[in-house]
Amino acid sequence: MTALTLRAPEATDRGPAPRLRQELRAIHALVHRDLLRLACQRAHTGLVLLQPVLYLFALGGGLATLIPNASLGTGYQTYLFPGMLMMTVQTPAIMVGIRLITDRQSGYLRELLMAPVSRSTLLLGSCAGGTLVAAVQGAVLLCLAGAVGLPYDPLLLLLLLGGMLLASFAITALALALAVTLRSPETFHTLLSLLMMPLLFLSGAFFPLESLPGWARALATVNPLAYGVDLLRRSISLRVPDQAAVGGVEWAGRQPPLSLEAGLLLTLGVLTLVWAARRFSRPE
Repeated sequence: MTALTLRAPEATDRGPAPRLRQELRAIHALVHRDLLRLACQRAHTGLVLLQPVLYLFALGGGLATLIPNASLGTGYQTYLFPGMLMMTVQTPAIMVGIRLITDRQSGYLRELLMAPVSRSTLLLGSCAGGTLVAAVQGAVLLCLAGAVGLPYDPLLLLLLLGGMLLASFAITALALALAVTLRSPETFHTLLSLLMMPLLFLSGAFFPLESLPGWARALATVNPLAYGVDLLRRSISLRVPDQAAVGGVEWAGRQPPLSLEAGLLLTLGVLTLVWAARRFSRPE
């Protein structure tokens, strides 16, 4: 892990352009720190990827013999694949919030706040680094697309990568919003354990949302993970015509447009990050 190194402002560093370069250097330093951590912690990265792989082949392989393809429009492992992509990006995105709390406790955050940049820039850099790391780990899982019956179509892979970036950004922003309001990592862990698994089960990752009771389907319409899974699954159906996207989010009995789902994830991430940045900018 590397420390954020920024030079102090000089007399010539006045005006909007030098100030912007300084803020961008801070973002680059934070993203670089997260990428270095990813490269150095290979065992941790492997463990993060192990869980969705086990779900995909153990759970997916077992239930594939019990669930008929006609009920899902595709084989169960193929149906499960977007949910496992979401599970893969979810963990590193959430870790950004945990690191913010631990950095505050260890005093590292205090050192970052001494840098000649705004607090909002530091939070933006943390969000950008977490989003990129989550998307990189999700991209590794994309290598298994052929094992579940999906083609290695470049456009399909780009669509899935774009969907993972949007979902990673939204989840990372939500994690940071929680982290700036909480001071204890134990509280953060407890709250996440209460929220994340129900949100994942209510996302359509494991089974169609239409099979849930009405109250659960209503909760799914306000679940950001449900829009992320739906975005990935419908991206697959765009490039693979025989893969039907069934059981996704519905508004009044109809699926929202794909572009609207992507826009909702982006808007959620931006608004949440803006709120978190305003809260983070308050002196402690």
